[in-house]
Amino acid sequence: MPVLAVIGAQWGDEGKGKVVDMLAERAKVVVRFSGGDNAGHTVINRYGKFGLHLVPCGIFYPETTCIIGNGVAINPATLLSEIDLLNNHGISTGNLFISDRANLIMPYHLLLDKLEEESRGDNAIGTTLRGIGPVYADKVARRGIRAGDLLDEKVFLERLKLILEYKNVVLTKVYGAAPLSLDDVYSQYCRYAERMVPHIRETTVMIDKAIQRNQPVLLEGAQGTLLDPDFGTYPYATSSSPLAGGASIGAGIGPTKIDAVLGVFKAYVTRVGAGPFPSELKDKVGDSIRERGHEFGTTTGRPRSCGWFDAVAARFSTRINGFNAAAITRLDILDGFPSVKICTGYRLGKDKLDDFPSRIDILEKCQPVYEELPGWKTPVGDVREFNHLPAEARQYVTRLEEFIDCPVNIISVGPSREQTIEVKPLVRHGFFP
Repeated sequence: MPVLAVIGAQWGDEGKGKVVDMLAERAKVVVRFSGGDNAGHTVINRYGKFGLHLVPCGIFYPETTCIIGNGVAINPATLLSEIDLLNNHGISTGNLFISDRANLIMPYHLLLDKLEEESRGDNAIGTTLRGIGPVYADKVARRGIRAGDLLDEKVFLERLKLILEYKNVVLTKVYGAAPLSLDDVYSQYCRYAERMVPHIRETTVMIDKAIQRNQPVLLEGAQGTLLDPDFGTYPYATSSSPLAGGASIGAGIGPTKIDAVLGVFKAYVTRVGAGPFPSELKDKVGDSIRERGHEFGTTTGRPRSCGWFDAVAARFSTRINGFNAAAITRLDILDGFPSVKICTGYRLGKDKLDDFPSRIDILEKCQPVYEELPGWKTPVGDVREFNHLPAEARQYVTRLEEFIDCPVNIISVGPSREQTIEVKPLVRHGFFP
C-alpha cells in the first residue's frame, strides 16, 4: 500500500514542488489535496521552469494520473491558463482529472476577499486576494458551487441564481459595491465548463483502484503546517488544512491507507504575509538569504521574510503530522556563511518555552534561543552523496535530523532534480528503486 503524503513542514515555500516532481516519476497517481491558486510549486525539469498553482506536479509524466482533489479550491481561469501553458510546451494534460466535489472560486469570492481585507485596515491578514477564504467559508456554509455542478447547465444555473442573490445583497448592502450580473457570471462559467467537463470525474474511485493494485500514490500538499487553520498561527493562516490529516480528507481516502508522511523542511525558514515569526532575521543576514534564495512568492511575487531554522516549530510540525521521513531543501543557500544557527527554544520574559504556543499574542513576544554551529565554505551544489558533503554541512543536517525527530531521506542542494542527495531511500514505500 505505497501511499506517500508530502507535507510542507513550515510556513510553506519549502521546495515541495521539486520533491513532488522527483517522486512523481515513480508514482502511478499524484493527487493535489488542498489549497487553491494562492499556493505555487516551482518545478524545474527538462521541459523548462514552471510555476504550478493547481495542476499536480506529476503532469510532466504521461503515464502518471494527476488528480485535483475534492479539498482543492479551483479558479477555472487559473486552471485553464495553466493547462494552456503546459500544452504550449508540448506537455499533455489528458492525464489530468478534477474531483466533481471540488469547490469553484467564483467572481464574488475574489471581490469579497479584497473588500474584507481592506475592511481590516491595520489588522489585514495579508491574503493573496485569490478568493480562498471566501470560497472555503461558502463550502462550510453549504453555499459552494462544485465542479460537478458544471456537468448540468440547468442545475448550475439554479444553484448560481440562488447563491448570487445572497452574495449581491452582501456586496451592495455591506460593502456598497456594485452587484454582479447573473447572465455574465453564468455565461462565463459555461464557457469554462466546455473545457473542464472532460476532466471532471468521481476521483475517489480512481485513487482507490490504484491503491488496490498496490500502485504508488503520491498526495501533494500545498502551503505549510504552520498555516493550518487549527494548528498554525491563527488567524494568520490559510483556509484549508495542509496537514497529513488534511491529505486524507482532501483526496478522499481513509487515513489508514496512508503508508508514509514525508515532511519537507527548508534548511532555514521563510514566511510570506503577516503574522509572528520568532526566528526572523531583520538584518543583512536575512537580506542575504532572501537574495541568495530568490525568496519571493511564486504566486504574488512578494518578498518573503527569512530566518534561521526553527526547531521548536519543527518538533511541533512532526508531532501533529506524524512524519516518518523528511526532506531538507535549499541547503546550498547557506554556503559560505561563517556560522549557521538553529532556534532551539523561545525566551518569554524569564521563562524558556520548548513548545510552539497556540496563541499569537504569546508567539509575537517570543525571542529565539539559538544554538550556533560552524558554517561550511565549500559549495554543496555538485555533491551527490551525503558523505561527500563538507563536515560542517553534515553536522548541520545531523543536528536538524535530531530536532525534527525523524529520518532525513532527501537533501536538496540546488533547484534542478539532479541536485539531490538521497540519504535514506524510501525503499519500502515504492518510490525509490
